[in-house]
Amino acid sequence: LIDLLEAVCAAAPECRIRLGSLEPRTVTEEFCQRASKLANLCPHFHLSMQSGSDTVLARMKRKYDTTRYYESIELLRKYFPGCALTTDMIVAFPGETEEEYAESLAFIQKCAFSEMHIFPYSRRPGTPADKMPGQHPNAVKSERSRRAIAIAEEMTARYRASLIGTVQQVLFEEPSDGYFTGHAPNYVRVYAKGENLHNEVRCVRITGVHNDGVLGEIVES
Repeated sequence: LIDLLEAVCAAAPECRIRLGSLEPRTVTEEFCQRASKLANLCPHFHLSMQSGSDTVLARMKRKYDTTRYYESIELLRKYFPGCALTTDMIVAFPGETEEEYAESLAFIQKCAFSEMHIFPYSRRPGTPADKMPGQHPNAVKSERSRRAIAIAEEMTARYRASLIGTVQQVLFEEPSDGYFTGHAPNYVRVYAKGENLHNEVRCVRITGVHNDGVLGEIVES
């Protein structure tokens, strides 16, 4: 993957390159060292997780545990300070106990993700999980989703607030409610006053949290 990234970033130096879902074991010291030298690679990494409990991960047949996962988190933050780390989490997987669920909640807080997608487990006929004992009723799925989403929203708010005072290079996309909006390299949505900014990249000083992102002021014309 890192060979491909280097080739793509070199071939399209004016384009922002953003990775999609990363398998945690892909993230090694060498991967991060080489990736950190790519000026147009966005500091936003979606690192597949699914659960923060080792026993649940084992039942899911994942090929990593929380120790290896957190190693990837630390490596990415070492080489990309302030980067955005996002993930997916499945709650109420068959057989997930309250203790295992609590482990997951503690783990996501340790990781301090900038954003998360929380999904209740959904049965799919023909899959091994469909035949597992311990299928949870919808009420449990909804309750566990709600608790996890509340924590995820708190982490997102903290990450956005941490950007206040920083200057971000924003790729503007479209007008919205009196502002022009776009995305910073970390994939946080930025709102700023301006006109005719479509497809323009501008430096924006972040001044506050706003709607589903942050508010800023353009600091260069």
